[in-house]
Amino acid sequence: MSRVYNFSAGPAVLPEEVLREAAEEMMDYRGSGMSVMEMSHRSKVFDDLINETEADLRELMNIPSNYKVLFLQGGASLQFAMLPMNLMKNRVADYIVTGQWAKKAYQEAQIYGKANKIASSEDQTFSYIPDCSDLPISPEADYVYICENNTIYGTKYKKLPDTKGKLLVADVSSCFLSEPVDVSKYGVIYGGVQKNIGPAGMVISIVRDDLITDDVLPGTPTMMKFKTHADANSLYNTPNCYCIYVCGKVFKWLKSMGGLEVMKERNEKKAGILYDFLDQSSLFAGTVRKEDRSLMNVPFVTGDKEMDAKFVSEATKAGFVNLKGHRSVGGMRASIYNAMPMEGVEKLTAFMKQFEEENRK
Repeated sequence: MSRVYNFSAGPAVLPEEVLREAAEEMMDYRGSGMSVMEMSHRSKVFDDLINETEADLRELMNIPSNYKVLFLQGGASLQFAMLPMNLMKNRVADYIVTGQWAKKAYQEAQIYGKANKIASSEDQTFSYIPDCSDLPISPEADYVYICENNTIYGTKYKKLPDTKGKLLVADVSSCFLSEPVDVSKYGVIYGGVQKNIGPAGMVISIVRDDLITDDVLPGTPTMMKFKTHADANSLYNTPNCYCIYVCGKVFKWLKSMGGLEVMKERNEKKAGILYDFLDQSSLFAGTVRKEDRSLMNVPFVTGDKEMDAKFVSEATKAGFVNLKGHRSVGGMRASIYNAMPMEGVEKLTAFMKQFEEENRK
């Protein structure tokens, strides 16, 4: 069977070049006579690999020298607890709730202190980003938390909130490396890698040095301290070696493509093709306020559940898979991450056009 066009929200499509390289090196990585899956994380070969991977990420994102890069397990969801454990000195934090993942992070933070919901878009099924220009920031808040791109709902902050001098913490799982970012605007910027970077099972947290201390909440497990992992170069325990390896391949692929400026242009063009079609379609409609649309996740509906189901079924047969929308939005969702080729979006749009013509009432 040939490759399908995989529009999954995560785990998601990876660049074919990366998959081919990983396959070629499966039995013998760089003359070591073994796979990365088999080698000790304490070996020189792996130490070189993790250092090279970090160096490439630093170059891609232009990460300042006063930030640590941590390759951690537990995915983004474990960070929901790890962040308050490490940062909630005053036991107060402000959360902007723009989707399910921000909501889960907000709920988790309530275990450790006072979490304030200072803005939300839940009143309209998270279909927009609230105005964050003059938020009721708590004077004693340790940080302000956002989820920058909302995978389920297809929204994205186009401008970071005014935190009034407070630390900004951002989950960027589904827009990681999709465009350039100014890391210095964040105290912590982190994301699960399984959407736009690599296989499932890891989160990359980029943490400013002054936030990495032994001054954490009482009872914080050793494995949940940023300092534990920062001091050990992400090798305190056995890391997700193979995931780090594949992420490293993706970083090299991104560099070969021209870096994040080029990816942003490419992603804008790809998303534009799909959004332009949705805006003139008489059958399909996008669900997000135009100015808040994500470049990575595009939810859309027909307004008829049976028609939605028919579309998903016929699209799957035609080789466009994982288009069923999240149950909280319904309809469809096309996740068009960095590795989704332009032709995948063009062919999907052509298929949608054909489906519309065949199903006009």
